[in-house]
Amino acid sequence: MRAFEKDMPKSQLLELYVHGLGVIDDAHLEFEPGFNVLTGETGAGKTLLLGALDLCLGGDAVSSRHAINGDLRVAAIFSRADGHESVLSRESGTSRRLRSSLDGVPSSTEVLRSLADELVVIHGQHDSLALRSRAQVLRIIDSRGGVSTSELDDVRRRLIECRRLRDGGGGDIARRQRDLEFLDFQIAEIERAAIVGPSELDEHLEVLARLSEMRDGRAAATSVINRLDADDDHAVLAQLAGAIDQLPRTIVYEAARTTLIGALESAREGVRELTDISEVESSDEREIERLEERIGQLRALSRKYGGSLRSTLESLEELRAERQVLADSAHRLAVLDEEIIRLGSLEELLAGEARRERESTAAALSEAVQGQMNRVALGGASLRFVVGGDDGSEALILFTPNPGLPEGPLQSLASGGELSRVLLAISLETAHEDVVAVFDEVDAGLGGQVAQQIGECLRELGERQQVLAVTHLASVAARAHCHFVVEKNVSNGTTTASVRRVDGEERVLEIARMLAGDEMTSQALALARKLLETSS
Repeated sequence: MRAFEKDMPKSQLLELYVHGLGVIDDAHLEFEPGFNVLTGETGAGKTLLLGALDLCLGGDAVSSRHAINGDLRVAAIFSRADGHESVLSRESGTSRRLRSSLDGVPSSTEVLRSLADELVVIHGQHDSLALRSRAQVLRIIDSRGGVSTSELDDVRRRLIECRRLRDGGGGDIARRQRDLEFLDFQIAEIERAAIVGPSELDEHLEVLARLSEMRDGRAAATSVINRLDADDDHAVLAQLAGAIDQLPRTIVYEAARTTLIGALESAREGVRELTDISEVESSDEREIERLEERIGQLRALSRKYGGSLRSTLESLEELRAERQVLADSAHRLAVLDEEIIRLGSLEELLAGEARRERESTAAALSEAVQGQMNRVALGGASLRFVVGGDDGSEALILFTPNPGLPEGPLQSLASGGELSRVLLAISLETAHEDVVAVFDEVDAGLGGQVAQQIGECLRELGERQQVLAVTHLASVAARAHCHFVVEKNVSNGTTTASVRRVDGEERVLEIARMLAGDEMTSQALALARKLLETSS
């Protein structure tokens, strides 16, 4: 097992299924952790596979010319960082309108898109979502610096709520009375339950499981006793005793008779033991009923008030506090004014702290990423993370491709290939990303030693998170942990593509093809083997 396989409680792309997309009739890929690579001749359909993945993540629908017979189906299976699996899929019928589903249940494109940021970042020749979105740039900075704004966010939510209550505090008396009555109902509902503590439900479940097990065991024992030794002639022991009595009392049958009598006595002894156990292992049916009723009550409250008894008890305190504020309008307004001032000052303080943390992190990250630029063939380029706004949440990346040129927003100045390589440099410095990184021809236009460096970077990144890349370069493909080949086939004037995983000698042949083209030579094969040996 590789080291990364043991240390990856992260999002992973497990499988990708594609039907009816461009030249791809049917394809099923099962990915591995680490660095996965797609290779194949130009036009075979490698980028279409990434397009299929993008569709699964809620990307824009492909044009109708991409569908075969109007029947398009794509599905991606992910293992999420929380340990659960999710199946994201899109399909079209004769209407060519795409339908979305999540885990087999009809869903919306928006839902799939909302999951995309948790699962994948796609960096292609024409787009690099992780660097075009300011929210994603901010996420990179916060992840690098361990910046948490949860307290600031909570203060802002409370400030908004206090202002809302203050603005509406002097008007509708009837509405305020309705609010009071509803609060009274909620408070009384929780108080009537007399919750002992946050762990009461778990404790009751443990006791109920034990009592239920005792009850079930006693019922089973009673059933066995009744079948063996009931007060009627149909009981097993009675029938056995009667059968023994029917045997002739002669020496011929004496041994058999003795054996049967011994078996009968053993069975009777077993019945006596079961009876003793049943009398000891008694269970209280009324206690079981009481526990089941109590558990149902506590579960109902938990579902209604946040999902747990702890949240229910916290809700009770919040409801009591809200009622107290609402009960006395004059006092409430004064308290709200004081709270708004206090929260406003606290917001300003926390926002300033967040901005300073982000500015410090942005400067350090800029320096670190700049140190990786040579490795990704951007030695002449410069890059800076900058933040703005009162809390530093207005984040962007400034970039210049060559010395002496004015810097500007990365997405405006960088080419598609540069965007991908910048993201690779950033990924090498942002430890423990929990999403899948996808690169479409990050090595476009490169070769030689630079291409080898890109391959080394992708493999290094693959040790920390799952990586999927499309490449035309053998030196990059040789460094992958898992290798897929996309092949184009022409039959009866129709072009289709197939995908297969290659290992061993098949992989050697593919690397050699990438080195020498269709003219396979012994030198290409030898170099392919050497590349694979030095990359493993």
